[in-house]
Amino acid sequence: MKDFQKEFLDNRNLQKDVWRVFKIINDFTDAFEELENIPPAITIFGSARVNKNNKYYKKTIKISQKLSQKGYAIITGGGPGIMEAGNKGAKKYSIGLNIRLPHEQKTNPYVKTSLEFNYFFTRKVTFLKYSVGIIIMPGGFGTLDELSEVLTLIQTNKMSKIPIVFFGKDFFQPLLKFYENMYKESMIEKKDLDIFFVTDSIDETIKYITNNTINIKD
Repeated sequence: MKDFQKEFLDNRNLQKDVWRVFKIINDFTDAFEELENIPPAITIFGSARVNKNNKYYKKTIKISQKLSQKGYAIITGGGPGIMEAGNKGAKKYSIGLNIRLPHEQKTNPYVKTSLEFNYFFTRKVTFLKYSVGIIIMPGGFGTLDELSEVLTLIQTNKMSKIPIVFFGKDFFQPLLKFYENMYKESMIEKKDLDIFFVTDSIDETIKYITNNTINIKD
């Protein structure tokens, strides 16, 4: 309780708020300067906990390779697991947007352009600012947070509709049932279920992304 009380009081400290504002500005200015000249990007979200023998790790590499060959930059969270696989498959533009955590998340060795953020929200803004497509691989709370953010922004017309792929039908089936229940209870509209595309196919993923976003390379 004492730790929570201290955190609560710190969050109401005006002097610390001023410092936080500068850290927020720093996150954005660093990102804007570093990423200004990258081509349109595809962001890949997914678990940091899968190893190199995991089927989704291997498929992420192939997806990243194919999209990179078409000229897209590849953006991930810069860490291990699915993020590492995404950067591993990328060619010239392999970008990692890391986050400072109490237990440090190390940047994977396949990142060629690395940025480190103080805040999750500044990091998420940066993911979406430069992305013309999103691929959601299996993951945990962080992945769920990221996919919910982009779905909400598109649903509320705060950003243009870009192609979103949920890769892994079996993994996402319980979440899809939850979404269906949300619709049945009138919490979302039927059209909201069309914001994303679900598949197990690498080829279908590439086709859906390229058919529904900016075509930058023949």
